[in-house]
Amino acid sequence: MPELLRMPEVAAGATEAVLSTWNVAVGAEFAAGEAIVTVETDKAVVDVEAETAGVMLRQLVVDGSHVEVGSPIAVYAAVGETVDDVDAFLAQIGVDAMGSTPAADAAPSAVPGTASTAAAETTPSEASSRVFASPLARKLARDAGVDLGALTGSGPGGRVRRRDVEGHLASRPPVAPAAVSRPAAAPVPAAVGAAEFVDVPNSRLRNAIAARLTESKQTAPHFYLRGSARVDRLLALRAEINSGGGPKVSVNDLVVKAVGRAHTLVPDLNVIWTGDAIRHFSQVDVAVAVATENGLVTPVVRGVDRLSLHQLVTATQDLIVRAKDKKLQQSELEGGTISVTNLGMFGTEEFAGIINPPQAAIIAVGAARPEPVVVDGALAVATVMHVTLSVDHRPVDGAMAAQWMQVFVELLENPARILV
Repeated sequence: MPELLRMPEVAAGATEAVLSTWNVAVGAEFAAGEAIVTVETDKAVVDVEAETAGVMLRQLVVDGSHVEVGSPIAVYAAVGETVDDVDAFLAQIGVDAMGSTPAADAAPSAVPGTASTAAAETTPSEASSRVFASPLARKLARDAGVDLGALTGSGPGGRVRRRDVEGHLASRPPVAPAAVSRPAAAPVPAAVGAAEFVDVPNSRLRNAIAARLTESKQTAPHFYLRGSARVDRLLALRAEINSGGGPKVSVNDLVVKAVGRAHTLVPDLNVIWTGDAIRHFSQVDVAVAVATENGLVTPVVRGVDRLSLHQLVTATQDLIVRAKDKKLQQSELEGGTISVTNLGMFGTEEFAGIINPPQAAIIAVGAARPEPVVVDGALAVATVMHVTLSVDHRPVDGAMAAQWMQVFVELLENPARILV
């Protein structure tokens, strides 16, 4: 008997996701564990794997569609099973079939229960030339001023997909900054004498960031500890390591490594609050804040306490590159007990971060600058870095956080201990 494939909850609490790409064509067989469809969440790309082997009978949702979690996206059957009438099966289970599969017919079909219909908008010029494209491809083309009729589609029936538009844009010669058009946003009429303004709609990632950080400030009682570390020896160690070739070590890499070591020495901070218990972890997983053009993401470096500095640098650089290309897996954004956020490269001297739930803390790192200090009763100049630890008071008390901060500062000032 045929089975429905539904949009899974690929991220905790998600109500919808974007169906990015079908990886299995209609009529093709797939094995258990094979990635049959790629789904985009607010921050990551997730490959949905088949639980059992089967054959794809019909795809109910086209690439680029926003789909509610739990909504039908495809019909499949066991390998070798004969299904005479897919429409009858859909009608029997209460899913109306409003058109044939996109692979069998160039025009996409709509499916009740999805967050967007499969039928895409069609302008008069496109209708006359019968150019078929996914909704996301049409939006990208419209924003970039691209004529869909000039593109060769790689999708079923010659349908234009997102990758076709992106490939076309990548092949175009660079445009002078003054000629680059911004996303369509009309000035809102203002009162006489008032300044005009433009509303730029929030992206899904920006809305997710807003909701998550608002939740954090409302539910996690933050308290803050500030420390200052003389980091001349840390910078000297970095310069010595980088003089030997290989992947370049950043100050942030050494900070992340110091966080991992501090969590090992003060394990009571390597925890999260679950509501029923304080959960302690056996390894140290640290999230690293990465600024992308779409917004802030925090991929997690696993087992920082067990990685060599070289392994840490390699793992972190890989996460940063894929974060900026929006190629992170959802699992790489989950977990960890503490985040590291660094604005020192922008000259920011000191700031406080908002905890990324359900983590217990975030360490905010400022710029390393020459400052006057007192050494053995005499005034001197040293390179000082200011750090601020934001802590969730539910699983961690002030004295324990202060102990952790003391150890962390000592590690920054005695960096050889970081590499132990």
